[in-house]
Amino acid sequence: MIGLVTASYRRFATVAAIALAGTFVGTGTAPAAPGQLPPSADPFYAYADSLGGTAPGAVIRTRTAAYGAPNLATPITSTQVLYRTTDQQGAAVNTVATVLRPLVPGPAKLISFHTAYDGLGAECDPSYTLSGHGDSTTATVEQAVITGYMSAGYSVVVPDYEGEDLEWTIGRQSAYAALDGIRAAQTVLGLPASTPVGLIGYSGGSVPTQWGAEVAPQYAPELNIVGAAAGGLPVDLAHNLPYVSGSKDWAGVIPALIVAYKRSYGIDTDAFLSAKGKQIVNAVETNCINAFASEYPGLTDTEMLAPPYTSLLQIPAVVSAIDDNIMGSAGTPAVPMLLGVGDSDDTGDSVMITKDVEGLARDYCDRGVAVTYAQYTGLSHGQAFAPFQAQAAQFLTERFAGAMPATNCAVVGPGNELTPTPIPQG
Repeated sequence: MIGLVTASYRRFATVAAIALAGTFVGTGTAPAAPGQLPPSADPFYAYADSLGGTAPGAVIRTRTAAYGAPNLATPITSTQVLYRTTDQQGAAVNTVATVLRPLVPGPAKLISFHTAYDGLGAECDPSYTLSGHGDSTTATVEQAVITGYMSAGYSVVVPDYEGEDLEWTIGRQSAYAALDGIRAAQTVLGLPASTPVGLIGYSGGSVPTQWGAEVAPQYAPELNIVGAAAGGLPVDLAHNLPYVSGSKDWAGVIPALIVAYKRSYGIDTDAFLSAKGKQIVNAVETNCINAFASEYPGLTDTEMLAPPYTSLLQIPAVVSAIDDNIMGSAGTPAVPMLLGVGDSDDTGDSVMITKDVEGLARDYCDRGVAVTYAQYTGLSHGQAFAPFQAQAAQFLTERFAGAMPATNCAVVGPGNELTPTPIPQG
């Protein structure tokens, strides 16, 4: 199956690359002024007035911005929209989304594409990288996929779903930002709430995708979401942390997660970090994932901690935050789901736990969700990106066409139990 999916992805990626590359021909112009400043210094992102009385998804302001890769301007423009959304604690906040119109005419259909920006600094925001900034290979590849959807006749909205404080892996907040981004995009594009919408995201982008599908029936029931495709999912970080601790390529996510939980839950990290841990946390707190994931090969959480702690899972506030973000705990999706993950070592894809994703799929199947579970055996996290994108493109094409959703629930195994980790005492 992987060979067939990979071949399909190559065809899709080729169309996307041609479409994106074609926009670079003969332009030679610098990007438009909006988007030149990093978000941390750009007044467009700042909103100091009260959000009281504004509905989730309400548009605050818009502007036209460039759409291109670093050092490659294009004649395509996007609309950046600042809109009201909701944070993990239920407070009204704002964030930005990039709204892109289709490159070919056709029936109205909208993709909410959630990039794997996995960032702690505002310069990682997709609204900034999509306007031609940054040096992330992942961002460039995902932009080609986005352009492929535009060339296939889809409108696309790309939310800065981590919010203005860059709170990475935080589930409900990311979902709200994605769903409210869809509402804002429909306003910008003049589309009715009945417009069919597909959700897609890989790795960090799986967080707003999966959580969005879970909370949509309660938070945004008016949206006509037809399907959600999530790949490389961090289902329960209590399982991921021991897996990446000491690893060569992914140990840097440990300090990054500490930063995210400190921001979102107000955790006093000085109470348990060692001197080395504090130094590393300070070093990564404004970085994008390409600058921290593999920068600390062999790092363990024990090294990050002061005695008597030897594991982050001994710290009550950390475990409580992890438990608050276990996938499958916020509701039941009302739409067909594609859940995909690699398996390179019989445990996971080098960062995600394969049987956690299978366990989530099994749980959804038992709740009556039409699930397609895809396991890319032999492939690492990075290698599974291509077959997942191919399968997701086909999956969403079928959903928009109204085809009967396929499901392989009959053969999905039990996977891992996804019960919350007991909160340590003391």
